[in-house]
Amino acid sequence: MNASDRTPADLLRSALAADPARPLVTFYDDATGERVELSVATFANWVAKTANLLQGDLAAEPGDRLALLLPAHWQSAVWLLACSSVGVVAEVQGDPAGADLVVSGPDTLDRARACRGERIALALRPLGGRFPQPPEGFADYAVEVPGQGDRFAPYAPVDPAAPALTVGGMGLTADQLVTRAREDAAELGLGPGSRLLTGRTYDTWEGLSAGLFAPLAAGGSVVLCRHLDQLDADGLAKRVESERITGTAV
Repeated sequence: MNASDRTPADLLRSALAADPARPLVTFYDDATGERVELSVATFANWVAKTANLLQGDLAAEPGDRLALLLPAHWQSAVWLLACSSVGVVAEVQGDPAGADLVVSGPDTLDRARACRGERIALALRPLGGRFPQPPEGFADYAVEVPGQGDRFAPYAPVDPAAPALTVGGMGLTADQLVTRAREDAAELGLGPGSRLLTGRTYDTWEGLSAGLFAPLAAGGSVVLCRHLDQLDADGLAKRVESERITGTAV
């Protein structure tokens, strides 16, 4: 990664320039058996489409606050980088009533209805599938995102010193987020080509860092496991071997 990178979106651009074909996020849901692997290029394409949806159709602007009510999931990682690309503050498990927009999974729709701004719902089904019936008052992400452009350019440059993320009562600017991600990567022993397996949730900085930001900052990749407690010891050992894991954060 480049030392000049100052936002998570910068980190993704550097990863794309270095090796677009390598895996970046491999996602498992051990409650459903789902496995999804996204290369840097595929992940960046999802981020671009989502950022275009956010900036264009949803009219989000730098500094707007987005309540992100999603679990640890590959689509949650996409939204975090899309927010960074636009300059929107991702408030992880934030208060929808005080947010400009809300992005909700299927289990938090009632809570998300407190938002008076734009509301997006994700079914979190395998392969990014749609809701069988769109939730009332929400746009279905899986319906809205496919038609978005594959390239993204912000209307205004993202300020690295501006707020970028709040989680667990802690707020970080984009620059601070990148710095902490690099520090965490060093503590976790991550470097180019590292493969970190994590079962941490996305409602703490430690979970977000291990589950996305630290591997991205190090030039590595993450194997993000939801419901990892449903996998027995033998299954975990096999996964560590098959995924060529170099470190864990569970």
